[in-house]
Amino acid sequence: MKQAGGPDPESAKQLIDSYKLEIGGVIVNIKVFSTEQEPVPIYSISFLNISDATLRILNKLRDEFLSKVVIGTIQLDEESGANIRQKFEGEIRILIKKYFPGIDNDTTNLLVSHVMQQNVGLGNIEILLKDKNLEEIVINNAAEPVWVYHKRHGWLKTNITIPNEARIRHYATTIGRDIGKEITLLQPLMDANLKSGDRVNATLSPISSKGNTITIRKFSEKPWSITDLILGGTMDLETAAWIWLCVQHELSTIIAGGTGSGKTSALNAIANFFPPNQRIISIEDTRELTLPNTLHWVPLATRLANPEGKGEITMLDLVVNSLRMRPDRIIMGEIRRKAEAEVLFEAMHTGHSVYGTLHANSAEETITRLTNPPIEVPRTVLSSLSAILVQNRNRRTGLRRTLQFAEIEQDGSAKPIIQLDVAKDKLSQIAAPSRLLDTLGLYTGLTPEEISKDLQEKAKLLKWLVGQNISDVHQIGLIMSKYYSGKLRA
Repeated sequence: MKQAGGPDPESAKQLIDSYKLEIGGVIVNIKVFSTEQEPVPIYSISFLNISDATLRILNKLRDEFLSKVVIGTIQLDEESGANIRQKFEGEIRILIKKYFPGIDNDTTNLLVSHVMQQNVGLGNIEILLKDKNLEEIVINNAAEPVWVYHKRHGWLKTNITIPNEARIRHYATTIGRDIGKEITLLQPLMDANLKSGDRVNATLSPISSKGNTITIRKFSEKPWSITDLILGGTMDLETAAWIWLCVQHELSTIIAGGTGSGKTSALNAIANFFPPNQRIISIEDTRELTLPNTLHWVPLATRLANPEGKGEITMLDLVVNSLRMRPDRIIMGEIRRKAEAEVLFEAMHTGHSVYGTLHANSAEETITRLTNPPIEVPRTVLSSLSAILVQNRNRRTGLRRTLQFAEIEQDGSAKPIIQLDVAKDKLSQIAAPSRLLDTLGLYTGLTPEEISKDLQEKAKLLKWLVGQNISDVHQIGLIMSKYYSGKLRA
């Protein structure tokens, strides 16, 4: 992989951000800057403790190493990936001793780590995968630089390029092989995940007409908690208290929003409020949720068919199966199809609490999506759903915010109760709840005054969590278990 060919760091006009990463002993300097020549900021990487002269020698070493592989001096046969890496590492150590006689073990290990990362792994993409500030890594083709989506700065163009289309295809094949999936001209689309949990989508030309592509959505190493959402300004205390009240009393809720709006993050945060004495079944295409370890939780994940077309486990298979597992609550990563939605709404009717995500940009649009193809749920069954939480990402600023919290009325329409004032960047109550109060009163016996008092107590406890900066989901789960057992009060 080369760095030349991307934007020139020397043409930087304004430094926006700078920080360092350490990867296998190699210090990587990250700079984000803007230039007059580029319409978006540049994400630039450079190696601080490996000189340019050393890098040139390592490139020569790499060429000799690859020639040994090509002519068969290094025999791979049918060995496993781990054995191949071990054999590669041994050969690289021999070559490093040849080109750098007399260097110490620490320096040898550093150079071995760098060469392995560059030539056996995913090259400089491995560096991007280690940067916790990145959410998305995108290879569009070999003709343009790699793009990244930065948590603070949005879309950035990097100074990393891939040498050719064959290398992109090699990366996609490597990713798929590690988990038993294939990408070929006959199967030019692939959904996969790295061992770290990062989600990967790959396409081959000519399906993607400009070249082969890889899109990596990074898995958050730290699961999102309700404290994170409040501290980050995504949600306020009052909205979080309402969600907590609904979750506590088993009112089914759908989280809607556009791509990248934080639906799954909000779903993970909502799960902080589950009581420990109920059985929770989650259903996802790829494991993204991490619930508190205080909970009685069983995660399930779908599986694609093998190359022979056998062994597929669909969302519908898992939803139907989950009802045989005596769940108190069912979490569904994303509602996409009619059959899945029908089973979920039937589960709501039979007394299960259901939580899921849906692609829609408002509460009203959520109802429209649910009642029209391809989901097409009859409006008459929507009343079994109690609330909709809508998440939004401002594509101009990159800020994620709760846009609406709405109740579902008896006729299946959505009534927003809390809504974001975008100009003021503030959530405000725009209507008094009615059906939520009626439902809570019917099943709990609470009066509107008691519900109001309970919301205030919950907001007070949430404020304490934020003040103490308690954001670990497992620690929050322990606090919630004490709350439900009566050992903790606001």
